Amino acid sequence: MPLNLSYHLTRAARRHPDAPAILHGDVERSYAWLDDRVGRLAGALLALGLKPGDRVGLVVETEPRSIECLLAPLRAGLAIVPVNHRLHPAEHAFMLDDCGAQAVLCSASRVEPLLGVRDRMPALEHVVAMDGAGAGAPGVHDYEALIAAAAPVPDARVDTDTVSWIFYTSGTTGHPKGAVHTHRSLGAMVDAQIIDIWPNGRQERLGLVTPMSHAAGLLVFHHCAGGGAYVFPDFKRFEPESFYRMVERHRVTKVSLVPTMIQRLLDGPWPVPFDISSLQTVQYGGAPMYLEPLKRALDRFGPIFVNVYAQGEAPLACTVMPREEHVGPDAATRLGSVGRECHGVEVAIVDGDDRPVAPGEAGEIVVRGDLVMTGYWNAPEANAETLRNGWLHTGDVGYLDADGYLFLTDRVKDMIIRGGTNIYPREIEEVLHRHPAVEKAAVFGVADLEWGEQVVAAIVLRSGATAADGDLVAWCRDSISAFKTPSAFHFLPELPTSGYGKILKRDLRARLYPDG
Repeated sequence: MPLNLSYHLTRAARRHPDAPAILHGDVERSYAWLDDRVGRLAGALLALGLKPGDRVGLVVETEPRSIECLLAPLRAGLAIVPVNHRLHPAEHAFMLDDCGAQAVLCSASRVEPLLGVRDRMPALEHVVAMDGAGAGAPGVHDYEALIAAAAPVPDARVDTDTVSWIFYTSGTTGHPKGAVHTHRSLGAMVDAQIIDIWPNGRQERLGLVTPMSHAAGLLVFHHCAGGGAYVFPDFKRFEPESFYRMVERHRVTKVSLVPTMIQRLLDGPWPVPFDISSLQTVQYGGAPMYLEPLKRALDRFGPIFVNVYAQGEAPLACTVMPREEHVGPDAATRLGSVGRECHGVEVAIVDGDDRPVAPGEAGEIVVRGDLVMTGYWNAPEANAETLRNGWLHTGDVGYLDADGYLFLTDRVKDMIIRGGTNIYPREIEEVLHRHPAVEKAAVFGVADLEWGEQVVAAIVLRSGATAADGDLVAWCRDSISAFKTPSAFHFLPELPTSGYGKILKRDLRARLYPDG
């Protein structure tokens, strides 16, 4: 029987209760304090009437209570559904309704927007709001009051099939799909992290500067197992000076950054008037990391970088390029890869008939292992397409060299990765096609040094209709997040199509952006 993921905290608190768990500005909290808070929040959720297996949405910012929100539902035997707090309320509503979330833990800034779309979530009974937000609204409970009134509970017993985390990843159908993970699959992820990726122990201090709904949240479990401290930023926007100041103040040893953040550090002043010598590991991934910026980062910061290849369906990670392999005689060729398969994971390349291909030959990347999701929530057709012959079909194209290093060369799907966040064009196209002036729309990504990729759109207007960039930007922002809204619109008389009527985005990209 697998262990409840929250047991990593229980064990750490028993072994060294006075060790620092939370560092945030002038605040320091111990593992015993954190364990008590998590136990009480777990008890409070059960007292609301939630039952094991019920889903709890998390719409929380990256701050100390976000760890409580991750661990407490798991301790109670509930499943967590973390969603990016920066998404549009309509996007939150779709995901929470899709999984039938009965409760949501919510940062104060997101309570009113969420209540504004509450009618779209008929299963949602409880909103646990931070900092007094939404007081007096039906079904809204004060976060701190619930914790103060509850008695702590122990870790619920779980089995192989107990759902732990439903990870929503955008889909080519225009709607996100919920990748279902169990305590076993994320436990396998923790093993891979500890063995292959991250240093572990009480001396480690993990800086959390990305959304807890993604990599930052997934790192909580392995770090807790080692008893290290979590360092939370006291800034809202990631800027070089603020980041370096945090590293110096709290002696941060490791951090996960998307390439956009690394680029921002490279664009900032150097040298810096801060002691950042404690920083020993920077994990990067989630978006293309171009070779020249990576070389500049190695020159500036030294061999502290670790590259990972992962998906929401197989999280952190399928392959890893460790720090030591970023330097040395073979680095020139291997820096273009995402490393070799992690502990407990198999990676292979197959052709269109799912047959293995030879080293150096490109095909679809497939993976298998305990960390792979059990399937998508309520999506049998997507499961049949993605989980075939015992392998997760990633939709990415790449090749393995003779030594087992994986190189990404393309994507089967049209996913855009901007600043480490996955964006699927179909979702944006659906919004654009609802505009009365738009006849056709094709959305695709183009290379961008800072963000990895930018979102752009090619538009064919209806006969006699007019629309300007500003009109379409405003239209998009009524339905989707700002970061998904195209940064450029190209108005064309027609879009290139195949003989079957499919829009040829590669031809479109080459025509509009011939230099890449």
